[in-house]
Amino acid sequence: MKATLIEPRLTVRDICEGFVYSELEGKGLNGWNGKLVIQPEYQRNFIYADKKMEVPVIESVLKGYPLGLIYFNKVSEDKYEVLDGQQRITSLGRYVTGKFAIATDTAEPKYFHGLDKEVQERILNTQLLIYVCEGTEPEIKEWFETINISGIPLNTQEKLNAIYSGPFVTLLKEEYSNSQNSNIQKWSAFIKGSANRQDFLATALEWVSKGNVGDYMSKHRQDTNINETKNYFTTVIDWASATFPEIYDEMCSVKWGELFEKYHKNAYSPKEVGERVSRLMIDNYISDRKGIFEYVLGGEVDAKLLHIRVFDKATISKVYNQQTAEAKAAGHSNCPLCAIGSDSNKNRIYKLNEMDADHVAAWSNGGATDISNCQMLCKTHNRAKGNK
Repeated sequence: MKATLIEPRLTVRDICEGFVYSELEGKGLNGWNGKLVIQPEYQRNFIYADKKMEVPVIESVLKGYPLGLIYFNKVSEDKYEVLDGQQRITSLGRYVTGKFAIATDTAEPKYFHGLDKEVQERILNTQLLIYVCEGTEPEIKEWFETINISGIPLNTQEKLNAIYSGPFVTLLKEEYSNSQNSNIQKWSAFIKGSANRQDFLATALEWVSKGNVGDYMSKHRQDTNINETKNYFTTVIDWASATFPEIYDEMCSVKWGELFEKYHKNAYSPKEVGERVSRLMIDNYISDRKGIFEYVLGGEVDAKLLHIRVFDKATISKVYNQQTAEAKAAGHSNCPLCAIGSDSNKNRIYKLNEMDADHVAAWSNGGATDISNCQMLCKTHNRAKGNK
């Protein structure tokens, strides 16, 4: 692997000659009169626009600040790919071709064509420090990951796209990394994230591979279709949307692929499911609302999924003191279940840290988390009682 500095240095004008920016991410960006692929398939999508980071790039150029090292990968004679610097080059190209405006010496934002000629020339004549790298594909990919340690870090899926680049990744990005895909609104009800940061793509692979994403991408690297991934992803989304007719923000935090595998063979009434979820969503005793969906799918048995709100310290202290005083006066244990037993604990008075607060009537059976439904049990009996 070797890196050679381009001399004479290329300017912004050189890079922006023939600059083509596609709004359809994954279709590739080009510049330098067609000699430069700005967005190879293993690169991340352009994300500066989403992060409001394009403007600082242009401001740096106007102030004469260095933009840092940029690396190209030489793929053939007079053909290059951007190895590192895609975000900066794309920001420059988008500004020069009139895709956004910035505020310069006035409060009024200006597009490139609205700048004074002298300012335009200052931008276009800015020299870039570019190294051309040559080596094998594994060396290039390793170099790419090594130099991407500043700015916005690569996430896991972006790294996997680099490692397993090929026709399979290209097709996946066309489907799941394209922010113009009309299905994104539907997907976003069940998946948190964005197309630009590969969140939909990562989820699709997570589901179809049952969590073995790297192995799956390696196995299918040279595939020329994504039918298996696409069909499975669509099936999970359709099942979730059909089973739960109402959309809630908490749905984005649910592992729908796992729930599909576990419950999709069961028959549900969407109307009944919707009504039950609606009631649970307004229950103030539930502290983990994302667990509601599996709780309902599982027949409302495992209340641990909901993290039912526990009794507060003031309630626990008051109930313990009252229960202990009554127990001492009656001459039996302050654990009501020990008191009716026949072993040596029948008359035992437990310390507060030896007892747990318990719902007299279980929450799952309608019992409230308030003082009228609180009792103190020794830890042994509370664990044995469970959710009865």
